[in-house]
Amino acid sequence: MQTALFVVVRILANPVSNVFQKQLAERSASPIFIIGSVHACLALVCAPLLLFYAAPITHDVWLNMLIAATLAVSGNTLLVYALRSADLSILGPVNAYKSVIGLILAIFLIGEYPSAAGIAGVLLIVAGSYVVVDRQVDQPARNAFVLFFRERGVQLRFAALFLAAAEAVFLKRAIVLSSPGTVFILWSILGVPLAAVAFLTDRAPLARQLETVRCFWTTYLALAVTTGLMQMTTVLTFGRLQVGYSLALFQLSTIVSVLLGHRYFREKNVRKRLAGSMVMTAGAIMIVVLGS
Repeated sequence: MQTALFVVVRILANPVSNVFQKQLAERSASPIFIIGSVHACLALVCAPLLLFYAAPITHDVWLNMLIAATLAVSGNTLLVYALRSADLSILGPVNAYKSVIGLILAIFLIGEYPSAAGIAGVLLIVAGSYVVVDRQVDQPARNAFVLFFRERGVQLRFAALFLAAAEAVFLKRAIVLSSPGTVFILWSILGVPLAAVAFLTDRAPLARQLETVRCFWTTYLALAVTTGLMQMTTVLTFGRLQVGYSLALFQLSTIVSVLLGHRYFREKNVRKRLAGSMVMTAGAIMIVVLGS
C-alpha cells in the first residue's frame, strides 16, 4: 500500500514540478538558478536533519551521492532549458525513451539482449512518437519525425534523459549502502554547492535572478515542495522496487504532462498527444517488464 502511494505521488509531483519550472523559465529565470534555488530551499530543511542523523555515512555513500547530485543538477538544468523552448506535452512523452536507452545500454554494458517483447516495446514507443509529432497537413510523416528529433528542446530532453538514467543507478547504490532518508538529505544538500559553481559560468546577472525570486517567490516555493515530494518518493520507491520497474511505473506521468501542458500553457493537439503518450507508456512498460 505504501509503495503504491509513493508511486502515485511521484507520478503527479513530477509533471507538476515541470509546470513550475516552465513558468519560471518563461519569466526570464536562469535554468541553473532555478535548480540551485530548489536545492537551497530543500537544504534549509535537510541540513539540521543531517547534523542529528544517527546513521553513519560511509565514504562510498558520499561518493555515490556526489556523482548522483552532479548528474541531477546537470540533467535538471538541461530539462529546464528544454521546457523553455518546447511544449510540456511534447517533452513529457519523450521520457518514454528512457526505457529504450536502458535497453541499449544493457546490450553493451552487460550483454543483455532484448526479447521479442522488448523489441515490440521499442516499436510502440517509436509509433507513439509519430502520433505525438506535430506536422502540417501537407507534410510527410517521415519529414516531421526527422524535424522532431532535430528540435532543440527535444535534443536537450534526450540529454537530460541520459543523465537521469545514470543518476538513478547511483541513487540505488547509495540507498543499498544507507537508507532512502539519507540519500534524500544528501541529494538536497550537495546540489547547492554544485549549482552555485555552475552558476558562476552562467551569464545571467545575480541581481536579476534575485528579482525573479522577489516577484515569483510563491512559484519557487511550490517548485521546491513538488521537487522535494518527487525526489523523496523516488528514493522511497527505489528502496522497495527495482530501478527498472520503478522507472516503468513513473512513465504514467507523461499522460499527466500532456494534460497540464494543455491546461496551463494552452498547448494544442491534446487528444493526439494523449493517444501517443499512452502508446509510448505501454511500450516503456513492455520493455522494462518483459524486455530482457
